[in-house]
Amino acid sequence: MADLNKDYLDIDSIPGERWFPKETDFETDMTEYWGDWGVCSEVDTLRAVLLRRPGKEVENFDAGAVRFSDEPLDVEKMRAEHDMVADYYRAHGVKVYYVENQREDRPNAIFCRDLMFMTPEGAILTRPGMAARRGEERYVAEALAKIGVPILKTIAGDGMFEGANGMWVDRHTCVLSTGSRCNRSGFEQVKTELERMGVTVYHMQQPYSNIHIDGLMNPASNDTVLIHAPQVPYDIIDMLKKKGFKILEAPSRTEVRDGFCTNFVAIEPGHIVMVAGNPRTQELLENNGIKVDTLEIPEIKKGKGALHCITAYLKRG
Repeated sequence: MADLNKDYLDIDSIPGERWFPKETDFETDMTEYWGDWGVCSEVDTLRAVLLRRPGKEVENFDAGAVRFSDEPLDVEKMRAEHDMVADYYRAHGVKVYYVENQREDRPNAIFCRDLMFMTPEGAILTRPGMAARRGEERYVAEALAKIGVPILKTIAGDGMFEGANGMWVDRHTCVLSTGSRCNRSGFEQVKTELERMGVTVYHMQQPYSNIHIDGLMNPASNDTVLIHAPQVPYDIIDMLKKKGFKILEAPSRTEVRDGFCTNFVAIEPGHIVMVAGNPRTQELLENNGIKVDTLEIPEIKKGKGALHCITAYLKRG
């Protein structure tokens, strides 16, 4: 009988790969590989923001076509106001980054909040609803890439979403609103990203007379929120109450609509900066333990936005 092993060649087995993966999540890796970025609160200590200092885009435009006030705009004063806001942030330990480039036909580009929405894992790049703003987001993407902020998602397809259509409640809760600046497609795209991060999303229907959440509601601390009561849906307030929030109702419609009293920025829990000239709302906040700083920005307000609108958060907490 033939020897079956006579010509048998014993070849060593190929070893296993042994390059085992680093089994950490993106949020954990953020600081090591990208930078100190991330937001899951509207009030945790503000660490870094993205701004657009008014450039050539505000020097010559049709106010009616871009939703600005028809009052004459003092461009240099607008820039000085913007510099004052940036200096205020720096004085409170906030790093200020800028969108350096922009289309020269987009005066609304100063309102950076609308062009991105920050999450614990990085930015969602938005797709503005208004034709006069579409395309601004390209230069925000450029700025984010330059400083190392990861872009998780760019709203695509027929989706529309602006950053002020989102409001963080806590790490696991976020409100997203639909209306003229965010359609159902945009809502679902953002919702999918947030749910992947373990976030419960609450839908808020934006009223016909208003475009963004920050025109109606804004947290001032981890347990206090200022609202424009006639236009915030009951189920949103019910959710906030069940989470332990004290609901402060802005006492003046004029201060909401003309004074932008809800359009403030929290520097830290219980400390905000708001537009000057809202005495009734300021008194209400201060009587409820909120420290209020004020800034005069009459030229910026001619763009029908205020402090919260011009400030895109990059890092909180």
